[in-house]
Amino acid sequence: MATMTVSPQQLPFISQDAIKDGQCVFPFWYRHEKYHDCVKLNAKHRWCSLHSIFQGYWKYCSLEDFAQCMFPFWYRRTIYWECTEDGEVFGRRWCSLTRNYNMDRVWKFC
Repeated sequence: MATMTVSPQQLPFISQDAIKDGQCVFPFWYRHEKYHDCVKLNAKHRWCSLHSIFQGYWKYCSLEDFAQCMFPFWYRRTIYWECTEDGEVFGRRWCSLTRNYNMDRVWKFC
């Protein structure tokens, strides 16, 4: 079994075959914080939890694992069906990772 240091303790790496479907679970809780995408916390590569509350089961993220835009989503007083530049100072397109950006405030660049 391989290990990766993500904190002072060593956490076990569980292969995809060891978990039913080996899929990232979003959002997930890790050390009292809620995450909606793969994280790079005390690690060289981004990883995700395989349970909604981190229990030591994780995997490195592949391109398919990163959080996807949620459409449609609500931002301010508008419903968006695609990425938008609204509210972004430099005009970069972004999207919400949940249906209601106003409430959850989680997003990523498109």
